[in-house]
Amino acid sequence: MPNYETLDWSLSDGVATITLNRPRAGNALTMQMGQELMDASICCDDNPEVRAVVLTGAGKMFCVGADLKQFPPAGPKMASEIKLLTTWLHAAISRFVRMDAPLICAINGTAAGAGMSLALIGDIALVAASARFKMAYSRLALTPDCAATYYLPRLVGFRRAFELYVTNRILSAAEAEAWGLINQVVPDDALLSEAQALAAQLASGPAQAIGATKRLFHSAWTESLESQMAQETRAITNAARCPEAVEGFEAFFEKREPNFS
Repeated sequence: MPNYETLDWSLSDGVATITLNRPRAGNALTMQMGQELMDASICCDDNPEVRAVVLTGAGKMFCVGADLKQFPPAGPKMASEIKLLTTWLHAAISRFVRMDAPLICAINGTAAGAGMSLALIGDIALVAASARFKMAYSRLALTPDCAATYYLPRLVGFRRAFELYVTNRILSAAEAEAWGLINQVVPDDALLSEAQALAAQLASGPAQAIGATKRLFHSAWTESLESQMAQETRAITNAARCPEAVEGFEAFFEKREPNFS
């Protein structure tokens, strides 16, 4: 079981829960947290017992972005520090997105800057009713990172994504749901239990098929129709060879629930 200083990591019944754990600082991202998130992503990807992952924040906020107090003043030294931090964070995001286990973001409170970007990477996003979203980059004359420019336009369209960046408007949980930014708004006190219940449900599913489907959905944004269908043929053929499919078909014909675990 990994032991971190800026994160909590736990595993129960196939569900790994990662909690950003700097509540007094709004779970602001530091260099150490970036490194630990990357390590946590590797632990989730490499551990066959991890079949679903929940990412959330401790306290009243999900993540307010990078901890600006830990950076040198704007200029070449800050640029080098940002490059290093984004290297850790981007490696973590890539691993979370490509792993078989589905990632559920349970967004409590404010998600701003890189915190909002992290909130976008989940395969499913549940949001507390009190949660708020804010890009926050343009106020500092910075551009987005942590895959925001990849996910945000795909989720809400170019115009809304650009509006959020240039105006720094605060988006409520209800607005985020209406825009298609997230899946569901839940009561604040039910957020984590709802996320873990959903994760438990997904953890009981066919892990390899779910992971392959995640990757298919991502490749669909860059492939042509014909090349995407070729990817589908390869994926479903590989899936048909797996023990998961054997169990799925046997359960179907025996009229019982499949046991993929």
